[in-house]
Amino acid sequence: MRDIEAYKQKLMRAKKNSMCDCTISKTSWTTSRAPIPRNAQSSAKTMKCSKGLGNAGKVELEQIEHALTRIKNGTFGVCVACGEEISDKRLDAIPYATKCKDCM
Repeated sequence: MRDIEAYKQKLMRAKKNSMCDCTISKTSWTTSRAPIPRNAQSSAKTMKCSKGLGNAGKVELEQIEHALTRIKNGTFGVCVACGEEISDKRLDAIPYATKCKDCM
């Protein structure tokens, strides 16, 4: 039996490692002439962001989010191409994998 909770925890750690805390000050938003978001109305707020992530990092973060959604939907570990189970060995290496080894 697959330990879905262990994969969920692994994905949550990967997501956390991909994200960073960044501080946005009202001054920096004002000088950039961009509208000030509601959550940055005070002098400084901390928010989650994908600061410094390149395109590959953003894609990986998206894949992690999709894997967490598949866990909620009960479809985690099922190949999107053929419907067969993705091996634990593959999920251990890439917990957000969407395809089995044969369909890669």
